[in-house]
Amino acid sequence: MILMQKWRKNQLFSPFVIELLIIMFIVEFVKGALLITILPVYMKTGLGASAFIIGWTLAAQYIGDNVLRTPVGWIIDKLGYRTTMLTGVLLTFISVILMATTSQYIWMIVGCALLGFGTAPLWPCVITGTTEVAGEDGKATIMSVVYMAWLSGVGLGPVAINFFVGENRYTMAFRLLIGCMTVVVLVALMLPRKSSTADVAVEKALTHAKIQKAPLAQRISVYLSEVRRSMSVSPLMFPAMFAQTFALGILTPILTLYAKEVLKLSSFEYSMFLIAGGAVTVICLVPMGKWVDRRGIRPFLIAGFTISAAALLLFTYAKSMTILYVLVALLGIGYAFIIPSWNALIASAIPPEKRGAVWGFFLTIEGLGMIVGPIVSGKLWDVYGYHAPFLMSGSVLVLLLVLQMFISIPKKGMVR
Repeated sequence: MILMQKWRKNQLFSPFVIELLIIMFIVEFVKGALLITILPVYMKTGLGASAFIIGWTLAAQYIGDNVLRTPVGWIIDKLGYRTTMLTGVLLTFISVILMATTSQYIWMIVGCALLGFGTAPLWPCVITGTTEVAGEDGKATIMSVVYMAWLSGVGLGPVAINFFVGENRYTMAFRLLIGCMTVVVLVALMLPRKSSTADVAVEKALTHAKIQKAPLAQRISVYLSEVRRSMSVSPLMFPAMFAQTFALGILTPILTLYAKEVLKLSSFEYSMFLIAGGAVTVICLVPMGKWVDRRGIRPFLIAGFTISAAALLLFTYAKSMTILYVLVALLGIGYAFIIPSWNALIASAIPPEKRGAVWGFFLTIEGLGMIVGPIVSGKLWDVYGYHAPFLMSGSVLVLLLVLQMFISIPKKGMVR
């Protein structure tokens, strides 16, 4: 038994797992740097694009990602980790080169769509691969490691890239991102061709073989019936999932525009601005997650939505940088409340026996919020000014604060 535990521990940090984590970190670093820091300002100041066009450009990334969410698991089973991941990172590589060399809006939109297609296999590959290696006893440990890699990439990308951005000069920044993607391609070439667990691969292959024999209409009908049965939990869950990501999506294209055009922050000041919120969120996430497990979901949802909504509604009316930094820190604390409690709420809404059928549908709904949010945000900025997107995002969180009151949460220990 002791030998088996040691073997498992070693497997958690095997070359295969390390390779997947490196890919996760660097791709999220590149993606965060592009979507949050570079593209909104580069397209506005360098290409003269309106906020509405910028919103559509960023939405294209989420559209590309959403399109491949359902079939990507099947692709992994058929083609293996290396082919799937390598195809994804190559598309991401091409998208970065395209965005670095074009000066036309349409190619920026195409580049963002390719970025979405390229990053779609990332999470399924990493989660499937690492959990297969970890086994049942190591899933919690490996998931915490995966989330650390993800959060580190997402957080560092937008901050670090600011040090490579000059006054309306993005050459060094794009070169850095191209260099990062070169490393990712080399690491992806080292991944194994097939799943590391042969028995799992055989079982999945047999399952897919049975499914493929059924007519397409029958497969769709079975899938929708599984989803429909899950709605008995709470139909309000679906608009709430859309609203939660919609509120976040609204901020994506205009946060950097507001910092650069309205607040007139330098790249260094903007980096400090991001750190004020991001660092607070990362630091608070682990203790908040433990408190959610101990004390329940509802109090943290109420606190998170209240704090975040208040910070956003007041944000553009703050008169001093000190107050702005306080509001950014409060927003970070609010999302540290929301992330673990919201994920726990979603998990409680998925019956274990229907998890495979329902989870993809849930991700699609959340993805739609990230598609629509940037489009609406850009239009609000162009038509009503910079206050409007922040007020809209805060108002949506107020709506969620009310909506979650009517979503039932199973008590601990209840068997669904």
